[in-house]
Amino acid sequence: MSQNFQAGDYLIFQIEAAFGLMRLLEIEKTENDIIWHISAYEDMFMDIEMADMALQNNQKLKVSLPHAALTNRAFEATQTSRMKNEELVEEELEPLKIWKNDPDREISDRSVRLLLGLR
Repeated sequence: MSQNFQAGDYLIFQIEAAFGLMRLLEIEKTENDIIWHISAYEDMFMDIEMADMALQNNQKLKVSLPHAALTNRAFEATQTSRMKNEELVEEELEPLKIWKNDPDREISDRSVRLLLGLR
């Protein structure tokens, strides 16, 4: 992956004629792979400028997917670009902490688009 993503990044991705946003919660390097911990928002935007305005104006984005753990392959299946980086707050990290304490935690090999029910 050519971009140097970091926890706290807001990432934009395109779905047909609209754009969606997700948030990078953590990048976990394991022995065999990288696990990308993300959250995703239900808000869709007609263009990048509208998404940027929502982020700049601190619009309250509605979380659709509070946490998903993705394989590197699943994460890279959706082309993303960094919009901005902001420090994560405890509320955003709580679903990740719950996942880490779950002995049956799952790591998805499905893209964020598929997890959100989008094509």
